[in-house]
Amino acid sequence: MSRIALITGANSGIGFAIAKMLLKAPEPFTVIASGRSLSKIQDAIAELSPSASASSSIVPLQLDVTDSASIDEAAAAVKKQFGRLDVLVNNAGICPEGPNLADMFQTTFATNLFGPVLVSAAFRSLLLESSNPYSVYISSRVGSLAMIADPTSPLHATQRGSVAYRASKAALNMVMLHEQLENEDTNLKIFAMCPGFVVSNIRGTSEEARSGGGYAGSPDVSANLLYTIISGEKDDDRGNFISDLGTIPW
Repeated sequence: MSRIALITGANSGIGFAIAKMLLKAPEPFTVIASGRSLSKIQDAIAELSPSASASSSIVPLQLDVTDSASIDEAAAAVKKQFGRLDVLVNNAGICPEGPNLADMFQTTFATNLFGPVLVSAAFRSLLLESSNPYSVYISSRVGSLAMIADPTSPLHATQRGSVAYRASKAALNMVMLHEQLENEDTNLKIFAMCPGFVVSNIRGTSEEARSGGGYAGSPDVSANLLYTIISGEKDDDRGNFISDLGTIPW
């Protein structure tokens, strides 16, 4: 029986890489690729499907994490079609720089914090129907309070547009910890994961922005880290903030 995994923001970047990795995994997956734009998700699926293993499949799902009605409709659709969810990856995220401080915070928190909060709440009952469920929040080490406060850390710095993004990820980590506490008597395993500095549309769609000026790594590395989590290799770190270098201080 295939494991059912839902990924938000699956049409590009880290979400796309995770979907690709799951479709090629040694175990069968049904990948639910979700995004705000159904046409973009369908385009991504057309690109991904030829590389899927014979035992895995991918299906589209319209899910706008900033729209409560869209979230509820998506959860109802998954419940009707599958009756459970084995893996939830809250990946959708943005990192805007404007146009003004109020808009920057409101739009960033709407996608990076409020979205994952509502998505997790909507799909939690389906995760609890699984015999081995995982919930993974794609966070960032730049949200670590310990690292920004440490004068010896490279993150002891700031730059234009970074405060809203960093604050949203710090808040997301708190949400993850609360969810872990609320579910400590269940079999639901919850993690925050830093994907690393990889090629992504989160900084913009130009090649310069996507590649971080040529310094960004491959999102396949992020996907492989995600797979170590949902394959059980990191179960002893349940409730922690994970990176490819180990756990990250809060």
